Amino acid sequence: MLEIVNLSVSIGDKQILHGINLNIPVGETHALFGPNGGGKTTLLGTIMGFPRYRITEGRLFFRGQDITDMPTDARARLGIGMSFQRPPAVRGVLTRDILQATVRQSGEDERQLSELASKLNLDELLDREVNHGFSGGEIKRSELLQLFAQAPRLVLLDEPESGVDLVAMALVGNVTNALLQKDLRRTRSRSGLIITHTGYILDYVSATKGYVLIEGRLISEGNALDVLDCIKRSGYEECISCRK
Repeated sequence: MLEIVNLSVSIGDKQILHGINLNIPVGETHALFGPNGGGKTTLLGTIMGFPRYRITEGRLFFRGQDITDMPTDARARLGIGMSFQRPPAVRGVLTRDILQATVRQSGEDERQLSELASKLNLDELLDREVNHGFSGGEIKRSELLQLFAQAPRLVLLDEPESGVDLVAMALVGNVTNALLQKDLRRTRSRSGLIITHTGYILDYVSATKGYVLIEGRLISEGNALDVLDCIKRSGYEECISCRK
């Protein structure tokens, strides 16, 4: 689904990512751990094609196609979708309108989307401006609904548990699990890359592999839950000392 080859990225004159190599097969979800400022959001933003991230070396391939120089909107149409850690409010655009516009592009079932909005307790927010005045949990649930409308093949999630209270975490986790088709086995066609600090999302979503990104470098990888357990016990210093 996604292949990253020797990727280095700068913001302005500062290099953030150094020689990243990563491969996510079809149907697999991988988790990305690391301290703040390590480059995790930069990696997701680069995959999505945001202009502020300048690729200085390396290539990106999505389903075998080189997307390194492709603009963000083209990547979205190909099937890459992203949920932001701190998404902006969009004044003048209703949540319902952006969902309907997205469904027209993706061909998703609008009736099922309406049922999901009710499940996510978002019915009353559909006629409000996108994310404007929403709580942290409401924003996360709205972002999930928008991703369902887009029906991406590759799902990028930047700290999906951020701002979500413990009561709502189960709902967000279960819906994320459905978005990533974890209820399917042989017919699973979506892949995912999840940034997580707490690891709470992994109580609901099974991740095949975990990576640790520190100072812009992938320093270790392994079973996602094993990596998370090591971080909880010994911190990121242990990941550095047992670098693979």
